Amino acid sequence: MILIVDDIEANIIALKKILELNNLEVETATSGEEALRKILKTEYSVIIMDVQMPTMDGFEVAEILAGNQKTKDIPVIFLSAVNKQKKFISKGYETGGVEYITKPVDPDLLILKVKTFLKIYNQQNELKIVRDLLSKEIEIRKKDQANLEKMVSARTKELVLKNEELEMRNHELQQFSWVVSHDLKEPVRKIQIFIKIIKEKFLVKEEKSLDYIDRTIRSAERMQNLITDLLEYSRLSSNVPPEETDLNSIVDEVVTDFDYLIDSKQAVLQIDDLPTLTVIPSQMRQVFQNLIGNSLKFAKKDQAPLITITAEIIAEKSFESAVSENGRYCRLEVKDNGIGFDESYIDRIFMIFQSLNDRSAYEGTGIGLAIAKKIIEKHNGLITAKSALDEGATFVIILPLNDEIVL
Repeated sequence: MILIVDDIEANIIALKKILELNNLEVETATSGEEALRKILKTEYSVIIMDVQMPTMDGFEVAEILAGNQKTKDIPVIFLSAVNKQKKFISKGYETGGVEYITKPVDPDLLILKVKTFLKIYNQQNELKIVRDLLSKEIEIRKKDQANLEKMVSARTKELVLKNEELEMRNHELQQFSWVVSHDLKEPVRKIQIFIKIIKEKFLVKEEKSLDYIDRTIRSAERMQNLITDLLEYSRLSSNVPPEETDLNSIVDEVVTDFDYLIDSKQAVLQIDDLPTLTVIPSQMRQVFQNLIGNSLKFAKKDQAPLITITAEIIAEKSFESAVSENGRYCRLEVKDNGIGFDESYIDRIFMIFQSLNDRSAYEGTGIGLAIAKKIIEKHNGLITAKSALDEGATFVIILPLNDEIVL
């Protein structure tokens, strides 16, 4: 529910029409006093408030809301036709506003702002539910397993060490993280309070609650995967020294990570003896993780996955190069018997956010193969794919045997 506060009826009518045309539920108030009365009785997701009103202006209303425990986290978008100076805009944010828009209002901009805050609100609501569920699960396991606290502590330390390592090696990601933390911290914090309110008022013991929880978990997983993949993609430009790496060890680690999925799908993996290359181990691991993960994800429903990984030394940096014991390059192939794809779309599969399959049937972010391509190209290599619908897919990688990483 969105509350519009403006002392001019014509403004209210115009704003209400704009929002309702976009299927947004709206209530209105013609003064600060009326708005406060309504806010105390009704839960609102966003408040759109005029700054200049008689008796009590928008800033005064926002200050009152900010001082009340129940209403202090409601996101307020200020509208003003007169107070366009920097000091007034600053005051809007200081009194608790999350956005300050000057009149005349651009309808498209207003809808974009409102929908953005509503979207963040809904996502944070779902994440809060998941977090609460996980917290309960942890508490149950703590009671049943005496050593859980030690395991969690050890895992936390491991994650902290990994995080510190990533921060040291990825300077561009540090800047990205700073921007996200600085610019979104306050709006997200304010939205989190609404998650708790929605849960307490609407997620009662009903049959639909389980369905809501399932949807929330899936939504949270998609958000987490998208954020993870975007961060991985952004950090690929950082400089990390290569080292001699046994690809057998890399693939073994990836297979171990997928052991549950491999067992559940009764997948068969046939892996050649792989060479030792001068590469960045973490990035090469990511390549195999994406390729093997795709082979398992896009398997046929009525046939157990068969994944074959082969390697051979070749003379030239070419997909058609002949095998040569004294060659300077390695040709790797990851082949499966899955659903395949139409080769006419070969250029699309390596583009970020591109997916050839129905995402409702095959969940994913559309970033994995884009990451793989960027990693291979950074290692001065080549990657392509061969496939046909319902006939599996083969991904072919050419890599130099020695260090030829493009920094």
